[in-house]
Amino acid sequence: MLPSRRGRPARVPAALALLLATAATGALAACGDTGGLESAGATPTARHPARLWPGLTPASSPAYDIGEVEHAPVEGVAVPGGDIRRADPVAAVRAEIAAHPDDYADAEAQYHETSVRMADCGTDGAGDERGGCPVLRPYYRDLTGDGRPEMTLGFRLLPDRLTAVRVYTVEQDRLVRIMSYEDAVSAVELAGRTVIVRSPSEVAGYEYRLQWTWDADQRAMLLTSDEMLRTDDGGLHTKRPSASPSPSASPSPSASPSPSPSPSASASGSPSASAR
Repeated sequence: MLPSRRGRPARVPAALALLLATAATGALAACGDTGGLESAGATPTARHPARLWPGLTPASSPAYDIGEVEHAPVEGVAVPGGDIRRADPVAAVRAEIAAHPDDYADAEAQYHETSVRMADCGTDGAGDERGGCPVLRPYYRDLTGDGRPEMTLGFRLLPDRLTAVRVYTVEQDRLVRIMSYEDAVSAVELAGRTVIVRSPSEVAGYEYRLQWTWDADQRAMLLTSDEMLRTDDGGLHTKRPSASPSPSASPSPSASPSPSPSPSASASGSPSASAR
């Protein structure tokens, strides 16, 4: 290499520059012959987004309430020592049922069967692996980044084939629900600070994938992604049962299931749990 002054590139005579360029071209050609660098072809021209209807008056409020923020203390459920693993998941579901009698209590209520089958859960937190209890096994993982686990819980909405997914945290020794969703759920996963819910689509070969991510400002899990993606199951899930709008989610690779005599039961401790 030709010497150069600090901070200033060396000047290369024109003849030498041509010689170097020719040698470099030959070297690249040789590399191409041995599986080296090859052109990827022309790059498409980048285009900026085209804004439609620039005169449209911006909306100031949403047309529908889709429950973007869920932060609700759960009344009547103890959290001994502020340890969410010691809170009873079955009691949390019973508290929600008691708070929404129109959905569960009346014989004509949409999810009356869920209310009836809660009697099969007993008082020891047994889940649906024993009898007809609709409460699924809880999973525990730190979703808020405070070093303490949250509880991700699911329960069946009967007689419809729907699954309710809930996430709870503890604030000042009180159980607080920070995410709520229900749908025809095919799988739930935890990844970092995110809850991922997969649901079948009416379109063959596709599924819905929704993601909730913890937001410290709102003190809740916010819906941050709602996508329709191709599946690898050959389009087996083509019908999406109707579901009432609400929030949900559950397991993942390092999500730890409830310790054994602990409330609830059903999904296996695999990275993602499928609804049954």
